[in-house]
Amino acid sequence: MYRVIDKQALLKRLFLYFLPLTLIGILLGAPFVLLFLGASVLLFWHFKQLYKLSDWLINQRSFNPPEGSGAWEQIFEGIYHLQHRNRKKRNELAALIRRFREGAEAVPDAVIVMQQDLSIIWCNQLALKILGLQWPTDHGQRLDNLIRDPKFVKYMQDHDFTDPLELESGHNAERVLEFRVMPYAEQLMMVVRDISRLKKLEQMRKDFVANVSHELRTPLTVVTGYLEMMEGDQVPPPAIWQKAQLTMIEQCKRMDSLVNQLLSLSRIEGDRDQANDKAVNVPGMLQLIHTEARSLNQDKHHEIEFNVDETLDIKGCIDELRSAFSNLVFNAIHYTKPNGKIVVTWGLDGERPAFSVTDNGDGIASEHINRLTERFYRVDKARSRKTGGSGLGLAITKHVLSRHDSNLEISSKLGEGSCFSFSFPKEKRIFMTSSESHKSVI
Repeated sequence: MYRVIDKQALLKRLFLYFLPLTLIGILLGAPFVLLFLGASVLLFWHFKQLYKLSDWLINQRSFNPPEGSGAWEQIFEGIYHLQHRNRKKRNELAALIRRFREGAEAVPDAVIVMQQDLSIIWCNQLALKILGLQWPTDHGQRLDNLIRDPKFVKYMQDHDFTDPLELESGHNAERVLEFRVMPYAEQLMMVVRDISRLKKLEQMRKDFVANVSHELRTPLTVVTGYLEMMEGDQVPPPAIWQKAQLTMIEQCKRMDSLVNQLLSLSRIEGDRDQANDKAVNVPGMLQLIHTEARSLNQDKHHEIEFNVDETLDIKGCIDELRSAFSNLVFNAIHYTKPNGKIVVTWGLDGERPAFSVTDNGDGIASEHINRLTERFYRVDKARSRKTGGSGLGLAITKHVLSRHDSNLEISSKLGEGSCFSFSFPKEKRIFMTSSESHKSVI
C-alpha cells in the first residue's frame, strides 16, 4: 500500500532545504543569490522528475513506474496503483462486454442495439444474416435508412413499441419477421425473430379446421336432407328409399373413414420408440396389397406389375408400414386413367431397401408436388371426391416414413406419369436365410 503525502512533512523538507541556504547566504552577504540558486536546483530536479513521469505515461515502455525520490516516489507509486486498479476494472469491463456479446450471439434471434435516433451501435451475427446488414460498415447508420419498407419506417418513427411488427422479408418473400423494440437506458434494443414456421403452422391449422368442416359438412348435408324427407310417418316409396339408404350408408362410411384417418394421423405424429421395432415380412405384406389392388382394379383394368425381392425384410411397425405402402399403390390405381400401367418395386437401391410405385397417368404439375403431403391438399378436388379420396393418405404416408427415418420422394411430368418412392437406412434391412427365397415377379 503506497503512502499518502503528508503536508507537514513536505513543508518540513522545504524548510530544512532553504534554512541552511539562507544562513550561509547571510554569512556570505548574499542570501538572495543562494536562495535563487537553491530554488533553481530544486526547480530543475522537479522538472527532471516531471519529465520522467511524462515519458512513463506517454511512451509506457514499462508498466512499472520509474524510480523517484522524495515526494515524487509517492506520486509514482500512487499513479502506478491507480493504473493497476483502472487496468483491472478495464479488464473486468471488457470481460463483461465479451460475455454480453457472446450471450447475444447465442440468442436464436437477431439483436440490434441503437441510439434513440435509430443509429446502430451494435448487432449480432444473426442480424447480419436475417436483415442483410454489413458490419462494421453499417455502424452508426440509421436502421430506417437500411430497411426502407414503409411499414417499418412508420413503426419506428411512431415510437409506439407496445405491439410487435410483422413484416415479410425483402430477401425472401416466404419469410415473415417479427420486430420487437425495447427502450432501455436512453437506447433501443430490437429483437428480430423469424416466425415463418409459426405463420405456416397457423395457416395449416386454419386450413385443417376449414377442410375438416367442409369434408364433414357434405355427407352430413346429404344425410340430413334424406332424413328431412321422412317427416312423421311419411316413408318415401321403396325405389326412393333404397337409393336414399344406399347414399346415406355411403356417406356415413365416408365420414367414418375420414375420422379413422384423422385418428390415425394424430396417433402417428411425433417421434416413436424404435426399440420396439420388429421384423416386417414386406414381401408377404405386398402379396396382400396386390390381392386388394386386383379387387380395386376391376373397373379400371390397369396392368399392375409387382417386382418384389422375396429375400428382403425390414425392421419397423407393420401396421404403419402397411398404411404407407398401400396408400401409394391404391392412389396409383385411383388416379391413373383406365387401361394404364402401374409398376410396384421392392428391392435394394445400393445398400438401402427401397420401394417405388410408377404409373403412366396424367402426371402432376411441378407447383403441386411440394404440397401433396399437406393435409386435405388435392390437385383436382372434383376428381378426388369422385374417387372418394380424403386428401389425408399422403400426409399419413409422410409421417409414417418420418417415424422410420425415411422420406417420400415424388417425381412427375405432365402427360408422362408419376413415381412415388422412398428408401430406408441400410441398418433396417433384414435378409431371409431360407434357401427357398428368390426374387420373383408377382
